[in-house]
Amino acid sequence: MQKFALLSVSDKTGIVEFAEALVNEFGYTLLSTGGTAKLLRDQGISVTDVSDHTKFPEMMDGRVKTLHPRIHGGLLCLRDNPEHLKAAESHEIEMIDLVVVNLYPFEDTVARANVTFEEAIEQIDIGGPSMLRSAAKNHKDVTVVCDPSDYTRVIESIGSGSDNVEFRKELALKVFTRTAAYDGAIRNYLVTQSQSAQDHFDMDSVSGFPSVLHIESNKANNLRYGENPHQQAALYGDFLDYFDQLQGKELSYNNIIDISAAAYLIGEFERPTVAILKHTNPCGVASADNISEAWDSAFATDRQAPFGGIIVVNNTLDIDLAKKIGEIFCEVIIAPGFTTEAREFFAKKKNLRLLHSKVGFGPDTLQEIRTVPGGLLAQDRDQKRINPKNFEVVTKRQPTDLEFRSMLFGWRVVRHVKSNAIVYAGDEKTLGVGAGQMSRVDSSRIAVWKAGEASLSLTGSTVASDAFFPFADGLLAAADAGATAAIQPGGSVRDEEVIDAANERDMAMIFTRTRHFKH
Repeated sequence: MQKFALLSVSDKTGIVEFAEALVNEFGYTLLSTGGTAKLLRDQGISVTDVSDHTKFPEMMDGRVKTLHPRIHGGLLCLRDNPEHLKAAESHEIEMIDLVVVNLYPFEDTVARANVTFEEAIEQIDIGGPSMLRSAAKNHKDVTVVCDPSDYTRVIESIGSGSDNVEFRKELALKVFTRTAAYDGAIRNYLVTQSQSAQDHFDMDSVSGFPSVLHIESNKANNLRYGENPHQQAALYGDFLDYFDQLQGKELSYNNIIDISAAAYLIGEFERPTVAILKHTNPCGVASADNISEAWDSAFATDRQAPFGGIIVVNNTLDIDLAKKIGEIFCEVIIAPGFTTEAREFFAKKKNLRLLHSKVGFGPDTLQEIRTVPGGLLAQDRDQKRINPKNFEVVTKRQPTDLEFRSMLFGWRVVRHVKSNAIVYAGDEKTLGVGAGQMSRVDSSRIAVWKAGEASLSLTGSTVASDAFFPFADGLLAAADAGATAAIQPGGSVRDEEVIDAANERDMAMIFTRTRHFKH
């Protein structure tokens, strides 16, 4: 019995070799359309036009060619159903056992600069998704291929001679995943282009948090495990497009989480800056006239926590800094560039992961998504640009220029520290960090203790708190430690008590009116 395969592809990668194998090794009769048919004929491969098979001409500039009962009947007919087979015989419908279709490049088209609406509309594929869905629905009898990377596996499956229903089911799932993403891309484009949609919908909701959330993300790679060895894990999306890994072991799940935190933190600063992180929390951050001096101040904050941590810098990392970093063990180093000498130095540490950051990570508004039982939480990332013009000095004493610089530095760091978060800072450097405690006073105590362990004086320092001080005791503890100024959101019912306590200690205090909880 004649075996039919229908090939109609936009992405012609590998299609010639695949078609040759179908014809020469397995005796398929090929049906095809337009450019695909021409390519195969030019390569000497026998092919039948779909219009000859359906006995119905292509029309309307090719918009109507595969939407025909002889195509969809050949795909949807259940081979073990006598009534289906009788109908097929009556209407001269021949079975199509293999469909190879990839869709018009709609996503690539609308991503181009200055593409017109008419150009975009013409790249909405109709026949392709219809054939894919028909074949995928009947995957019990039909093999459907939408991804050129599957050609080799399909040939191997056919060659095995076995009836691999599970493989066809896998290919069908890939089809429905692809068509869902394709339809989502069309919907999203039309929403942005439709004045009617803008008139009748809350466009902030549509563009930011739509009524239906579609998440489509290709797997980048499997990871060895998750946070712990007993947890499986994988990376999805384009994370690896932002970094070049220059050396070292493959990135782990925890590495990727830490690298993300480091990238967002370093994006706060323009001056030469070094940040050292452990379990996503900064344990030392400093800015200076050069990157080596910034390292000295950042590392001085905490000389124990950086062991096994993440180091990120925003300037080219040279040999001087490389040698300083080389005195401790760290997991990952991230920089926008490395000198040749620094690369050669780090090359001796085979397991050290060295990452070149391809782009800057400024305070742009992004979104983050978390899973919860039965659903998802979505929010804008807390990356809104800090504007000191919105700050309010609420105490009798105004901060000095040095105190203001110190508070602004601490405020940039504290929103990257897990709540409850307290950061003591000097002039463009951290002096003590307290993170993730159930009580804000406890976070402050830890920060003071860490500064003491590092032999750093907090006299004349400033303190930043990610949320308001609910009682005066937190502020008084900071004053007792040596802080002369504080920066916090304000908003407590006891704000006046806290302000009075600051005035009694002659402290300057700023309310930012913006909270930075980080759970």
